[in-house]
Amino acid sequence: MSGRLAGKRALVTGAGQGIGRAIAVAYAAEGAEVVAASRTLSKMRDLPERHATIAPVSLDVSDEHAIAATLGREEPFDVVVNAAGWVHQGTLIDCSLADWRASLEQNVTSAFLVLKATLPGMIARGGGSVVNVASVASSVTGVAERAAYGTSKAALIGLTKAIARDHIRDGVRANALCPGTTSSPSLEARIAMNDDPEEARRRFVARQPMGRLGTAEEMAAAALYLASADASFVTGTVMVIDGGQTL
Repeated sequence: MSGRLAGKRALVTGAGQGIGRAIAVAYAAEGAEVVAASRTLSKMRDLPERHATIAPVSLDVSDEHAIAATLGREEPFDVVVNAAGWVHQGTLIDCSLADWRASLEQNVTSAFLVLKATLPGMIARGGGSVVNVASVASSVTGVAERAAYGTSKAALIGLTKAIARDHIRDGVRANALCPGTTSSPSLEARIAMNDDPEEARRRFVARQPMGRLGTAEEMAAAALYLASADASFVTGTVMVIDGGQTL
């Protein structure tokens, strides 16, 4: 590792598993002091054993008061990654109002709340990098049976661009990372819900012309680039990492 984030403080939400966890590990390996946040603290207990600079915190990012109480105790961050999210499977007709609201709350309102709490400190510190983990199922492309999820991730891209535009003179860069189908505990759980899990897995793999799923580590590598000085001239972009799914 080359220490690309040496001396930086980073907040990573959704760090309990999948892409968020991989980002927290990658950032720590590159020298960052990382606050790893998840609603389920037990999923992160091993992280400090892997990297002493990772500090796990229990945090529900849909709870404004919990965010204020938890992040209000923290020093300002140089990097904020919003990786927490939830996938609703179904068409618009399949989606209840409760699931619609949950999709927006978990996938975009959570990022709004976290950034409301952390952007002022980042600006006061002289700027930094925001990385919002969106999805190709968004304004990038439509994906079958992802109506609520795709809508919420499209909104997250819009929020990313708004931050990039509004705070460019404050030294803040904001970019959206849009993974394709990525191997993760969340994906495995959704595969297992199908009547024929193996057929479901084949369909997920078939989305990518490369013929495989992406890995959380591949997404973390992209998030590392966006957070680092290597991307110092990059803001407001939508970085698609999808194995050719949207070609």
